[in-house]
Amino acid sequence: ESPGWHSIIGGIDSELQGLGYNALLMDYRRTEGTFRGVIDEVVEMLTFYPSKAENLARRIEFLTKHHPEIRIIVAGESDGTIISDSTMHILQNNPHVYSIQTGPPFWHKPLKLERTLVLDDNGMHPDSFSQGNIPDILWSSTKDLLGIPHPLDEEGRILDYVRAPGHDYSWQYQEVYFQISTFLKSNFGVKER
Repeated sequence: ESPGWHSIIGGIDSELQGLGYNALLMDYRRTEGTFRGVIDEVVEMLTFYPSKAENLARRIEFLTKHHPEIRIIVAGESDGTIISDSTMHILQNNPHVYSIQTGPPFWHKPLKLERTLVLDDNGMHPDSFSQGNIPDILWSSTKDLLGIPHPLDEEGRILDYVRAPGHDYSWQYQEVYFQISTFLKSNFGVKER
């Protein structure tokens, strides 16, 4: 739902089309919009999303088993990178699955897999959430609370309430575009017709 990731999905789609692929976006809704859904999300968050990653991995395994020509990119932002990373850990031997992750939380160290791209910097401003820069997060959140303006290159929020400079990823950022397009070209290449 983040505006930046909306642009990244559009950019990924455009890049894949340019390489000769057809892309279909499927959104994995990890949380129901109910009180029970919020409680389940908190429990999963505290345990690093094991059942949600397992559920997503089973769905992907089903698709790649029944459609061996398919390639799947599991994408995640912020806490969503934990689910993406855990899913990739489960499916690390499935050569049809790739992952693009932006802004992983500082307490989670993603796996270093060949088919995974992890961005913890948008190229404009270091991601304070990924770097664990708590003083920067607290200072920016306090300034925001007091109505003090911030530079545009310090955009970024966590859960809409906490300001985290640099925790903002968009296709318009040159480094984000470059890293993702390079990843797609090296892993997918031009599709033979």
